[in-house]
Amino acid sequence: MPVSGSSSVQQARQVLADRLRELVKDAGLDGKSLAALCGWHPSKVSRISSAKTQPSADDIRAWCRACGAENQAGDMIASLRAVEGMWLTWHRLERTGLRRSQIERLPLYQRTRRFRSYCSWALPGLLQTCQYTEDVLRTIQQQRVPVDDVADAVAARMERQSVLREGQRLFAFLIEEPVLRNTLSSQEAQKTQLEHLLSVSRLPNVSLGVIPVAQQRRQLPVENFWIYDNTQVNVELVSGYLTITQPSEIATYAETFATLAGMAVHGPKARKLIAAAIADLR
Repeated sequence: MPVSGSSSVQQARQVLADRLRELVKDAGLDGKSLAALCGWHPSKVSRISSAKTQPSADDIRAWCRACGAENQAGDMIASLRAVEGMWLTWHRLERTGLRRSQIERLPLYQRTRRFRSYCSWALPGLLQTCQYTEDVLRTIQQQRVPVDDVADAVAARMERQSVLREGQRLFAFLIEEPVLRNTLSSQEAQKTQLEHLLSVSRLPNVSLGVIPVAQQRRQLPVENFWIYDNTQVNVELVSGYLTITQPSEIATYAETFATLAGMAVHGPKARKLIAAAIADLR
């Protein structure tokens, strides 16, 4: 598994390593004897025990078998899958196309009641029109996805937008002003998208903030991120998709969101910037 800089991922790796190490202790073994039983070099046991190396599912099965704890292998492998799911490269996430990633996020959206989203290069998916979504996903597909299922991915994203009008949910969106002029679509599609943005910004459960270019910043632009209630953060990086669940890290993103929100304009002032972007298209 690629090593992420997130302490959430590292902490989860360490928890799994600690559980494996406890099995060795409970079995009355040491690292050398475990390595001999598994047919490994002792250094491999040391690397897994210290969370420097991520074990495979087969490694866990062999480890549990050597410790006489084969009944715990299934639970350990489930923990391994959870750790692996916290950091996904785009290649792994999108290897079967773009539709899968759209569908897999739907349960998270359905159980979340408070959304906070910050985007620095494109509009959040929940605010996109069908054509804008198609143009964005087409660009992504051409850059890095060998499977062309853009039409199905667009349909899945449009279905996900139903959460905007269902249930008692609150949404806070922050975008950088240049996003209004990042033309990923045709001029007409961009105009339709910005007009849709004006409409959505008036929904009673939606707060839309635009961070103006012409100001002295207290926080530089950062990577796109989403906060779901106070339980999870997802971050889009150049190389992959990170899931954060550690409370201290979630708090850091919440503080960053609050700082960015304090720099943004909302309501009529935000709509004035959107209207100016529409006028520039003409």
